[in-house]
Amino acid sequence: MAVHELYSKRQAQLRGGDTDVYQYEEIPRKLKVQIIHIMDRTIGNYEQSMHDHFRVTKGYSLLVNTLREEMGVFHLPPASKYVNPYKELTEYFLFEGNVEACLDVIELAFKFIDRFTRTIDHMNRHGYNERANAAISDLNIRFKENAVGYQFVDDEIVRVDSELIHAEAVKPALRLLNTNEYAGPHQEFLNAYQHYREGRNKEALNDCLKAFESTMKAICDKRSWAYKPGDTAKALIDVLYAEGLVPPFWQNQFASLRGLLESSIPTGRNKQSGHGQGAIPTTVPDHMAAYMLHMTASTLVFLTTAEQSLPYG
Repeated sequence: MAVHELYSKRQAQLRGGDTDVYQYEEIPRKLKVQIIHIMDRTIGNYEQSMHDHFRVTKGYSLLVNTLREEMGVFHLPPASKYVNPYKELTEYFLFEGNVEACLDVIELAFKFIDRFTRTIDHMNRHGYNERANAAISDLNIRFKENAVGYQFVDDEIVRVDSELIHAEAVKPALRLLNTNEYAGPHQEFLNAYQHYREGRNKEALNDCLKAFESTMKAICDKRSWAYKPGDTAKALIDVLYAEGLVPPFWQNQFASLRGLLESSIPTGRNKQSGHGQGAIPTTVPDHMAAYMLHMTASTLVFLTTAEQSLPYG
């Protein structure tokens, strides 16, 4: 089922009511209900036929039992006794006011959708691979429509601070790194986003640098370019330039690129989080962490696409 452009939505857009300014402090009830509708048509609901009912119950039981154990409760609030798992999950989701707790439900449910609903076995029907893709797409559209600054990307909820930067840098970076060759930097970059979403900005910068260095090492490994195991960012950049990752006839135009690569990501990490902070604890503000995440993403896109365009031999 596609997201529809209703008359009221079109009129709101004409009036300038469609905003790109995100908020992170609330998951509105409207968005929660829209998400439940997506879950209903993808995982199923308790109005399914008896044949499908078992699979639906099994799916929601897995989600509910996971949340119960992680939260250390016997029933998800507000339930005080056993109700069916679909009702327990959806009522808890609608009842819960904490944003991170709501994001836990969303991430868990859509991980289930992404991993377990893609076969005909889930509800004995064809087309569930496409339905799972559509559900994830619809979720991300609903996040944006409700001006809630999160997206479900590569099996995780990530925070979005700029739709343009996210679309042009972060998503391509995750897509390009989502291979066996770049498994290490892919996980480190996801870790950086996770730290940022949870307010651990120093850790986010540390993982930005790890992802940057790991990507350069992965490129060297892929191309059999020699480097020392303990090489840091500066030495790895020297290797990439020496091996012609940026062609010689472009190096004048990219005169500032070396300075950007050498100073931006490593320096941001080193000055803000990498060394002893002294007598006065240092803090990394959100806008600095967001800037470094986006700069890291853009740099990783550049490096990986430059490697792809370089001929072998």
